[in-house]
Amino acid sequence: MPIFDVNLEMNSINFIKEAERGGSPSSLFWPWCGANVSLLALSYGAFFLGFGISFWQVVIAAFLGVILSFVLVGVSSLAGKRSNAPTMTLSRAAFGVRGNVVPGLLSYLIFVGWETVLVSLATLATETVFARLGHMDHNLARIIGFLIAVSLTVFGGVLGFHVIMKLQKWLTIATAAMTVGYIALTISHVDWSKVSTIHGGNLQALVGAIIFGITGVGLGWVNSAADYSRYLPRNTSSKAVVGWTVFGSSLVPIILIIYGALLAGSSKDLNDKIMGDPVGALTALLPTWYLIPFAVVAVLGLIGGAILDLYSSGLALVSIGLPVRRHVAASIDATIMLLGTIYIVWHASNFIGPFQGFLITLGVPIAVWSAIFVADVMMRKRDYAGAELFDAKGRYGAWNYRSIAVTIAGSIIGWGFVTNPFASWLSWQGYFMGAIGGKTGAWAYANVGVIFALLVGFFGHILLSRRAISAQEARL
Repeated sequence: MPIFDVNLEMNSINFIKEAERGGSPSSLFWPWCGANVSLLALSYGAFFLGFGISFWQVVIAAFLGVILSFVLVGVSSLAGKRSNAPTMTLSRAAFGVRGNVVPGLLSYLIFVGWETVLVSLATLATETVFARLGHMDHNLARIIGFLIAVSLTVFGGVLGFHVIMKLQKWLTIATAAMTVGYIALTISHVDWSKVSTIHGGNLQALVGAIIFGITGVGLGWVNSAADYSRYLPRNTSSKAVVGWTVFGSSLVPIILIIYGALLAGSSKDLNDKIMGDPVGALTALLPTWYLIPFAVVAVLGLIGGAILDLYSSGLALVSIGLPVRRHVAASIDATIMLLGTIYIVWHASNFIGPFQGFLITLGVPIAVWSAIFVADVMMRKRDYAGAELFDAKGRYGAWNYRSIAVTIAGSIIGWGFVTNPFASWLSWQGYFMGAIGGKTGAWAYANVGVIFALLVGFFGHILLSRRAISAQEARL
């Protein structure tokens, strides 16, 4: 019996038929753990320290940032098991059948952005390993890494759900085992005397690290949450769906962020290198004989997340009206991902600048949409009217201008309370920072605009759409 069923998934943004539903909530552990078992989380430990906080503050930020963001993912997963359709199909209930093009485009951008970032990191990590191991030409090593990363991502993302669920299980097991090996080989580099002397930061710095954890770890997954729970039976325990999603997605990142902070806090040289090559820099601590296993764990961990992004980006593209099948949409996304990866790997001067700029800029509107969707899921007591999610004349309407207005308002407020010095063309952000000390004040880099965006989205949708939702459900 083959390990993988490589049949192409034909389901797209449609509702899953009763005969195709099955499994248990525990099956959600594998895709979410596989997508977040990446060694990139080790580098997040250095990124967190970059906010000027102590090791113990990193521990607090890791727990709060990771878990809070994945609670949003867990709640959003409930929509999938309740109505057995992808997230961006169910989002039409909150935005209207045609109005959903707004969050659909935002989701598409965040998916394509993340899959490009992850494949770029896998390429850079493979280049570093091959160049050190065989004294190979850096450009040749980079090309080989690029081909490996892209091939694995496209394989899983295009073929679809069943391949992903099986592939992610094996990726999780292999990556987790080799990550344990990495920790065992590098733990001697931890210098607690240096780590313990790192001065603590103020409240604003801690809040900034927590918000970075929210935007950089879990928030970008909310718009794909239902994509992997939609095959579950509708009578599946809701608590179990949320629990397994949060547990599977949070366990490894929290451990790795904390351990990464220990390594980065022990060596300024390592900390500086991580900013340019977040994963490849970690090879400096390894003996030569472990470089190949490291390359495997680095690539597989990053590819696990990229596969989910490519799959969901295809669904998002179809959901906004592109008249193609899911696998064709995923192939289009793969092409865009290739071009973006080439730019980051061969032309960008560093990684951390474009990465943080990307997270902050798209993180604000995605935060608004995520909060709207979570509020919508929580307010609905009955299943969605499936056929009417595809009918602009149905109860959900063509355009829900209330939700679109909340998204615009939340984005304007959110962008006004973040600073983005990573690119000159993003310097317009932070126009409301004068209210809390200015762009150089104590709150300058806390990026509290993300929190404001979440609050505006959540409470705005409850206030403006509660009656409309009650009226919709009264017709079921």
